Amino acid sequence: MPLLQFNKGLTQWLATGASLPYTDALPVFFVGHQDFSRTPHITPFTSNLRAMGGAVKPAAILVISAHWLTMGDTYVNMNPQFKTVEYPVTGSPDAARLVMNAVDAKEESERELDHGAWSVLRHLSPDAAVPVLELSIDMEKPLDYHYNIARQLSSLRKRGVLIVGSGNVVHNLELSALKVWSRKPYEWAAEFDAWVKGRIIDRDISSLFQYYRLGKIADYAVPTMDHYIPMLYCLALCEKNEEIVFTYEEVIKGMSFRCFRIGAATMSESKA
Repeated sequence: MPLLQFNKGLTQWLATGASLPYTDALPVFFVGHQDFSRTPHITPFTSNLRAMGGAVKPAAILVISAHWLTMGDTYVNMNPQFKTVEYPVTGSPDAARLVMNAVDAKEESERELDHGAWSVLRHLSPDAAVPVLELSIDMEKPLDYHYNIARQLSSLRKRGVLIVGSGNVVHNLELSALKVWSRKPYEWAAEFDAWVKGRIIDRDISSLFQYYRLGKIADYAVPTMDHYIPMLYCLALCEKNEEIVFTYEEVIKGMSFRCFRIGAATMSESKA
């Protein structure tokens, strides 16, 4: 009987992600993703990502990507190793167990990293030395469900886990494709991006969850919610009085590549 009790206790201990350290709260990153080429391009945008990632030393990175969408359930990677050609990297089953303990997530052990993850990770952590995992977005659930999921993930920040939301504030590929000869942003794209920035500065997060009230501008900027929701996850993780720093701002055609950091890091940019 004592041996059975010991084994039960060991199982519970391992399920808590015991190999992950207890730390001060790590920051949260939101990044507007781009650069899907096989060879990473060094641009002002990707240089910003490298500066963001270079300022922190996480034990694991959890990505919430616009390109892992599920219907009816939330999943987390349990992969010990990813074979993704663009970014082969070790997985983090320990961090995945923490996620599963925090939220009602199911295990997924076969899926490789999507381009919303590897396109930013290869700049945030270019040596691929930090273990990675992903959390899917259940598109059947309402926005308040995603807010609650994010709040339940907040404890991971003190276990050395860097949480990264990868999406776009404005994401309209169809209308962007019509601007063949110009990178100039549509007026509605620039206006919606500026509106989001203003709401973040004012800490008016509830309005961001009701973005559709802007009407036609919102319809153009967020024709589908998949790229918008990762930003909401990040903002839901923001604690009272935490700083929010915009690390990059650019709107091209019908796409916003705004990036920001929540929480302290050794970086010097203008604060929101």
